This record gives sequence, structure tokens and C-alpha cells, in this order.
Amino acid sequence: MSVGLVVVSHSGKIAEGVVELAAQMAPSTRIIAAGGTDGGGIGTSFNKVSAALVAAGDGGVVVLCDLGSAVLTAETALDFLDDDARVRVRIARAPLVEGSVAAAVAAEIGGTLDQVVAAAESAATQFRAASQGPEMAGPDTEVASPAAPDPVTARATLVNRDGLHARPASEFVKLASGFDATVLVNGVDAKSLLRIMSLGLAGGQDVNLVAEGPDARAAVDALVNLIDSAFGEEKRLG
Repeated sequence: MSVGLVVVSHSGKIAEGVVELAAQMAPSTRIIAAGGTDGGGIGTSFNKVSAALVAAGDGGVVVLCDLGSAVLTAETALDFLDDDARVRVRIARAPLVEGSVAAAVAAEIGGTLDQVVAAAESAATQFRAASQGPEMAGPDTEVASPAAPDPVTARATLVNRDGLHARPASEFVKLASGFDATVLVNGVDAKSLLRIMSLGLAGGQDVNLVAEGPDARAAVDALVNLIDSAFGEEKRLG
């Protein structure tokens, strides 16, 4: 079974909104909201979190929380699980929205529990690096050109009306992640959803692909085909 997510917030509406957003990018991943008190007020609920940990499935669960007391509630619920269940649950130290989105995509492409946690916890760093732009990023942000002497390159134009917004960006990342290749799109890691979305690429703009590795040619061809397909969306006019 795939890894599931539990989103713990002091607000039921916030938890449900984060789940709605993440589900757009990971439709087959089980993502459970556990927000607010039992009476629907602001706060956290041991009962809601405990039920969500069970509902999230047996393939491992990653918990994301908004504020400190939400973490305490999650830790308390974790303590009440039996030993077998407890080892399959991890609380990620990550920003709620960015971490949930990154974790959901990692789970959707079949990531292990450790990989989904790592995706969530790297979200803050990736978001800061992406917001700086490729020219501002440091050497650990993976935006340098591939080292291979003959990387595979291509250019394609976004033909869907809204470009690389949330859902197409997640499709792009999921496809890129399936290849044994390092792929850059307009200078950022094509396997990082947050960096792709931070590019703000709209319909009609160009996408420059650079790939290195055993599957470089296959990855570039597949990504170009995905762009040319308009991601199954309405094509822009003109």
C-alpha cells in the first residue's frame, strides 16, 4: 500500500483546504484532514487525529501539523498506537501547506515512508531556493547544468491556457520522477513540484529541458509529449 498523509491543523477549514489542494496533485493518495476540536472549534482533537491515523492506511502515515500544540496532539495520539502501528507513522517537521503538497506528490509516485518524510521536510528549503530564482540559488539547490558533456536538450511551448499551474505541474513532476535521469526545466529540478510551480510558467511560455543520465532522451521526449498534449486541458487561443 502507498503512504498516506494526515493533516493536523487548529482549524478544520485549514486542514480541509490543504487536503483539497494536495489531492489535486495526488488523486490516488489517501490524505485525511484532522482539524479543529471535536466540537468544531479552534484547537486540536486527540480523537480526530487518532481516527485519522487509522484511516490513512497501513502503508505508512506521514503527519503534518501547523502549530506546536498540534504536534503535541499528534505525538500523544502516536503514543497510544500499538508498537506495530507506531513504527509506520512519522511526524514531519515541515510547513503545513508546502510540506503536504510535496509529501503528497512523493506518495503519489510510490515513495517509501522515508522518502515521503524527506520530501515534506525539504519543502521549506526548496521553496526558499525556488523563490530566489536559479541565478540566486546556492550549489546545493540542484539548478546547475548537468555535468554530462552531451546533455539532451529540447524546447517546447506550453499550449494549455493556464500553463504549469498546480495540477499540470504535478503531472510533470510525476512523469519526470519515473526516469533515471537528472532533468532541469528552465534551470530548476524537474522532480521538485515547489520549484516547478515557483517558475510561474503561463500558457504560451517556453519550457527549456536539459537532461542527463541513462533515460535522458526518453525523459525529454516524454515530457515534450506531455507539454504538447496540453496536459489534457483546454488549449489556449492564439
